[in-house]
Amino acid sequence: MELICYARFQFPPTVIQHAIWLYLRFNLGLRDVEELLAEHGHDISYETIRLWIARFGTAYAKSLRVRRPRSDAHWHLDQMFVSIGGRQIYLWRTVDGEGEVLDMLVPPKRHKKAAIKLLHRLLKKQGIDPTSITTDKLGSYSGALHDLGLRDRHAPGH
Repeated sequence: MELICYARFQFPPTVIQHAIWLYLRFNLGLRDVEELLAEHGHDISYETIRLWIARFGTAYAKSLRVRRPRSDAHWHLDQMFVSIGGRQIYLWRTVDGEGEVLDMLVPPKRHKKAAIKLLHRLLKKQGIDPTSITTDKLGSYSGALHDLGLRDRHAPGH
């Protein structure tokens, strides 16, 4: 993991980290963070906070992702119909055994190619092979799991 360098910044790293944390954690506006820091005696412009977020935000997110606990190895795949702009499309999502959403996909059709794309992304992103994959009885899932060599872990649900 690379270290974040705070050289040549007027404020100490703890103030920069706190400002970014306030902005990202509580979904505040830049001016709200500016006011909160002013209450603690720091005269910092919202533009400075924006620059800090642009400079350090991705590095913070990357370090948090590394420390994030691994997902449960029991995955549940499901799809639903969603209306966007008056057009009915499919929303596919994967949830682990603890209810954490792992990935989502909005394909134009409900076919095996879309299921393979979702599973490929999921396997790459999670970095682990699931112990079981629960799906509904849509044939696209069983075909995709067969092609990926995960058919033995497939548990069709209701």
